[in-house]
Amino acid sequence: MAVDLGIDLGTANTLIYEKKRGIVLNEPSMVVRSTKNQQILAIGSDASDMMGRTPDGVQALRPIRNGVITSFQGTVALLKHFIKKTAKNSFFRIRVVICVPCGITEVERRAVTEAARNAGAKEVYLIEQPLAAAIGCGIEISEPCGNMIVNVGAGVTEVAVISLGGIVVSHSVRVAGDAFDNSIVQYVKRKYNMSIGDVTAQQVKCSIGSAYFYRETDKTEIKGRDLMTGLPKTAVITSDEVREALKENAEEIVDAVKVALEKTPPELASDIMVSGIVLAGGGAKLKGLGRLIHVNTEIPVYIAEEPMECVAAGAGKSLDFMAEMGRRQNSFL
Repeated sequence: MAVDLGIDLGTANTLIYEKKRGIVLNEPSMVVRSTKNQQILAIGSDASDMMGRTPDGVQALRPIRNGVITSFQGTVALLKHFIKKTAKNSFFRIRVVICVPCGITEVERRAVTEAARNAGAKEVYLIEQPLAAAIGCGIEISEPCGNMIVNVGAGVTEVAVISLGGIVVSHSVRVAGDAFDNSIVQYVKRKYNMSIGDVTAQQVKCSIGSAYFYRETDKTEIKGRDLMTGLPKTAVITSDEVREALKENAEEIVDAVKVALEKTPPELASDIMVSGIVLAGGGAKLKGLGRLIHVNTEIPVYIAEEPMECVAAGAGKSLDFMAEMGRRQNSFL
């Protein structure tokens, strides 16, 4: 008997989907290790709690960046911990489908596969993130019709046009959730001469961040360190200021959508005009991002029902999809 897991190995979070159970794990893609002997000290949520608070000799890091492994040992430890936590019955054969970005090299693909096998998976399959996101959103990707998916993750935004079960056009930019957070950090540094952490920037983004103008203006208090005196400092930042900080990043995502549309065959482009653009990934929750894309492309934009879970759910369901596509292909032979 086999346990089928769909794994969204993201830069910020790892989500695992199990067939018939849904999302069974959602934890930060974070490990803490000793710099002396490289021993892993904490993983996932436990490691995230230590972010920015580690002493000398202890390092908190993300072993995956933009869907690519930057620390093989850390990734193996991460996967082993999460798979063991999810598939508690060790007698079952574990099959995993892992999402990877479009266009990664064969070496990078082998690294992901090898890491999963070292973590205990018996069978490992890879699927592109936009394809998994589309399946997770419930899009009928096997039909001869064009669908556009924009997956805004933590490290990268991928735009893809999908038809007949495959990716026809794809374009990606390294602008996503982490870039939004960094832009807020830099804006506060310039405007208030104050240093804040990534966690604070993320909280500001989620609470009052937006990519499009709204009449109401919200504000929130931020705490950090004064760059002149080195002492703790408090400031109040408004939603208009945050939107200004995120403007350049949001425009880069819009440009990525335009580039993908320019590469799209006319027949599929006309389908997209009707079916619209679907936003997935954690970055899709940024207020006004869909509106900004719609204003610049004149195409309807929809946000997936559970944008953060789409990729993992699509990966988990992809084994059934692959089997169905195989049956369809065989019927034509």
